[in-house]
Amino acid sequence: MAIFEKTIRNKDFDKLLRKLENEIPDSSWSADLEAGSDFKEGDARCSVRVFERYSMMGGNRLSLTLTMFQNADSPIRLSAITAGGSQAVFFKVNTLGEESFLDDVKDLLEEILEE
Repeated sequence: MAIFEKTIRNKDFDKLLRKLENEIPDSSWSADLEAGSDFKEGDARCSVRVFERYSMMGGNRLSLTLTMFQNADSPIRLSAITAGGSQAVFFKVNTLGEESFLDDVKDLLEEILEE
C-alpha cells in the first residue's frame, strides 16, 4: 500500500475532480474509473473515486482510491491510496506497481496544479 496526501489551495473542487477523473484513466493504457461516491453536509463535501489499472510488474490489477474533502472555502484535502500489488498470501512481496501508480498520479496532479 502506498499513500499520498496533499492540501490544495485556490483550486475549484469540481474542476479539479473532473480533471482527475478524466486524466487518471488517460495516464495508462489499462486504467479505468471503476466507481465513485459523493457526500455533502452543509458546506462540507467529500468525493471518493476508485480507479484500477493492470500492473505489468506484479502481473495483477491495482486500485487507487482518491478522496477529496473540502469544508466551505477551506483548502481541499486530497488523499490517494493504492493497493493490490502483491501476489503473496501472508505478506506483501511486490509493491512496485502500487508505488508506480501513485507516482503517476502525483506527477499528473503537479501538472494540473501548475496550470
